[in-house]
Amino acid sequence: MRVCLMVEGQEGVEWEHWLSLAAAAESAGLEGLFRSDHYQAIGKGSPAGSLDAWTTLAGLAARTKTLRLGTMVSPVTFRPASVLAKCVVTVDHISGGRAELGIGAGWFEREHDAYGFPFLTTRERLDELDRQLEEITRQWTTADDIWPKPLQQPRPPIIVGGTAKPRTVRAAVRFADEYNTVFPTVDEARERKQVLDAAAREAGRDPLVYSMMIGCLVGHDERDLEQRQQRFRAEISGDLPPVHGTVEQVVDQLRDYEAVGVERVMLQQLLHDDLEQVSLLGEVATRLH
Repeated sequence: MRVCLMVEGQEGVEWEHWLSLAAAAESAGLEGLFRSDHYQAIGKGSPAGSLDAWTTLAGLAARTKTLRLGTMVSPVTFRPASVLAKCVVTVDHISGGRAELGIGAGWFEREHDAYGFPFLTTRERLDELDRQLEEITRQWTTADDIWPKPLQQPRPPIIVGGTAKPRTVRAAVRFADEYNTVFPTVDEARERKQVLDAAAREAGRDPLVYSMMIGCLVGHDERDLEQRQQRFRAEISGDLPPVHGTVEQVVDQLRDYEAVGVERVMLQQLLHDDLEQVSLLGEVATRLH
């Protein structure tokens, strides 16, 4: 199982935090750094907020050498397809071919109201997801009047996010390389994988890479874990993340997900200034190889 760091950028993550997180993730040997694409805080509320996702990734692309960089996920309501396609191509060039596009229909109505983005109905947002996937793919591959093309060929990886509902599965099978599901139990991860694989077989294509995004809290030992848990409960939530424990315990928990088909995991770190935990995630990644 491949391990990436996932950061909720809308919760007051500042540029200095991003630089430190990227350096720590690269030093720890993690495969990638993914970030949410929100404009307004969800958990902390004002005055926390977010720097723009793709502009942030462009900056990090110039400051890193090995990390894959992408969004989990960019809502189609924020940017026209041409703008999003150009953002990804730009990060791909700056990074030397390390950009990935996570894309979804969007869901957070309050930030749409605050920033003046039309929220649309669920069906309209899913229709726009299909349209943008087709147009972005066209611009990256066959459009002979749009340049430059991405460095990665035939194009940067596309990740569609969802819970294995028909519309997102259909979009992923048609356009994407990877399907990412959010906060599943092991049984839910198994069931969603089965749905995805069946749809790929029916479409006559190879199975998609199957990944998940899930909250994680890890300690070097029980004492270290307890200290981190206390801080998490005080600053974030009384409920601990689904994946939590010592390094050995987290590895065991992720092995259960690996056994049902999860190939890559984006581990959500809400304590964004806790660089020691990033290092511990590197230990987790090493043991999962």
